[in-house]
Amino acid sequence: MKHVIIFTDGACRGNPGPGGWGVLLRYGKREKMLSGAESNTTNNRMEMTAAIQALAAVSEACKIELYTDSKYLQQGISEWIINWKKNNWKTANKKPVKNADLWQALEEQASKHQVTWHWVKGHNGHMENELVDKIANQAIDELLESQSLHPKEKE
Repeated sequence: MKHVIIFTDGACRGNPGPGGWGVLLRYGKREKMLSGAESNTTNNRMEMTAAIQALAAVSEACKIELYTDSKYLQQGISEWIINWKKNNWKTANKKPVKNADLWQALEEQASKHQVTWHWVKGHNGHMENELVDKIANQAIDELLESQSLHPKEKE
């Protein structure tokens, strides 16, 4: 089974606000970067979207080491999701799980692989984490620039 290393990050300017995500996929000496942005989202949604997009980009079942600086993502997918599913996507307080749509999409993508989820401290000099943070922020910059070049017409 192939071994792929993935680094993901999400960023948001305002929470909610414009957000972006960045991914670095590494297989042997090959690397691929992915990114995207949304105009109105949250940091947690961008963290999750990065992981979903990264896993979806791996076309065959692989052993994956996924690194994130989001404890929400890492703990949610490896610990909390078990009870959320048992409780029909409700929290222990019987409230709907936030971002259930993305948790379900993430679980679907993760189920295709053998994923080990790793947490790294963000903004702490971790080379790949700094890179995916930069990619996520560039995606936001590109989104904002395109919106300023093509402002929505007033009704």
